[in-house]
Amino acid sequence: MASIDDLADRVERLLLRHEELQRTHALTVSQLAAVTSERDSLKSRLAAARQRVEALLDRLPPATIPAESDLSSSQARSDDE
Repeated sequence: MASIDDLADRVERLLLRHEELQRTHALTVSQLAAVTSERDSLKSRLAAARQRVEALLDRLPPATIPAESDLSSSQARSDDE
């Protein structure tokens, strides 16, 4: 009779543990959905920001690179001063 009572206690603890794990799993799934949604939102915002930055870069005038002779004469002038 004692072994049946022990077995019943163990089964009861196992059922409680199973219910606890089911609640934990449901919470984890919910948190994963929230984090996934937040990640997707951040990726979307990043893509939009990238497009805005690229549009601004396209609006900049082309960079003018001074010719090598201009650099030499500028340095010579600054050395003379």
